[in-house]
This record gives sequence, structure tokens and C-alpha cells, in this order.
Amino acid sequence: MQQWIMHIMEQFGYIGVFLLILLENVFPPIPSEVILTFGGFMVDQSPKLTFTGMLISSTFGAVIGAVVLYYLGNILGFHRIEKVVDRYGYILRIDRTDLHKTNQWFNRYGYTAVFLCRFVPLIRSLISIPAGISKMNIIPFLIYTTIGTLIWNAVLIYLGMALGQNWEVVLHYFDMYSTVFYILLAISIIGVLVYLSARKKK
Repeated sequence: MQQWIMHIMEQFGYIGVFLLILLENVFPPIPSEVILTFGGFMVDQSPKLTFTGMLISSTFGAVIGAVVLYYLGNILGFHRIEKVVDRYGYILRIDRTDLHKTNQWFNRYGYTAVFLCRFVPLIRSLISIPAGISKMNIIPFLIYTTIGTLIWNAVLIYLGMALGQNWEVVLHYFDMYSTVFYILLAISIIGVLVYLSARKKK
């Protein structure tokens, strides 16, 4: 996949970056770290490309992708999620009450969550779906999404520029970062499920 990404970017420049980042947001397994750090390397090597152009094209692609997922969540709707919980919630020992509490938490801290999750692998894209489900105001959603995305993209593009030929070094550290996060996320999910199960028994 990495070679395919690099080929697209070399062939289409800013447009390729825009399309790849848009696709990465809708299909999270595509790694933004590869796109952005290689984009920084391309800026370092090509007089036709600039840091600003790379940042604008990547951020625009990310925001459009986030909006797609936001409206996907919006169309899915809270009531459909309730029906799924009513039918299958017993498997995870959750019910409508748990779902409503989660939605209330998101309504209270959602903007902060949208911003902070832009720095978390995988979750940075998927956070747009619960934002849509909870019908978060689209304007603040776009503002927090854009600011968080600008920071994330700028850092990775700059690292690619600074490292030059050694831009792939960044990927090693991001793999470590992602692995640690996923372990912590798995532990947190297990902890929540155990808590909910214990509470139901009481």
C-alpha cells in the first residue's frame, strides 16, 4: 500500500494528496502518516511544491472526509443505534440507559473530543460518526476538526521535510505510538465492560 500511495502522490501532487487524505478519513486503515511525511519529503525535493500547498490540500481533504462521516452518522441516527442496543446490547450487557448516558457525555464534551481525537490514530477519523449521530452543530464541528487537523498535518509534513531521505523513520515511531494507544484503548474498553457488567449484577 505504501508504494501505491507514493506513486499516486508523485503522479498527481496536491490533487493526489487531497484525494488520498480524503480516502484515509473515510477508510482509516490507509495511514495518514505515510501520506503526510512523504508529502513533506516531496516538498523538500521539489521546487514546485510548498509546505503551505501541501498543508492546505491535505487539510481540505481531511475536512471533506470528516464531513462525509459526520453525515453518515447523522443519517444513521440515534434511534437506529437504540434499536441495535435493544436487540444485541445484552451481549455486552449494555442497554438504552447506558447509551443515553454516553450520548449525554458526548453532548457535553463532544467538541473537546473531536479536537483531541484528531491526534489519535484510527479514532481521528471515526470520531466524526458519533458527532453526526448526536447531531453536533456542524459549524463548531468543522472549526474543531479543521484546527486539530491543521496541527496534525503540519507536524507530519514538517517532519517529512526535516528528515528528507530519512522520512520513513517517522513511521517506526508512529507504529509504536499507535500500538501503545491501541493497547490502552483495549484495556479501557474491557474495563468499561467489566464495570457495566458488575453494575447490572448489582
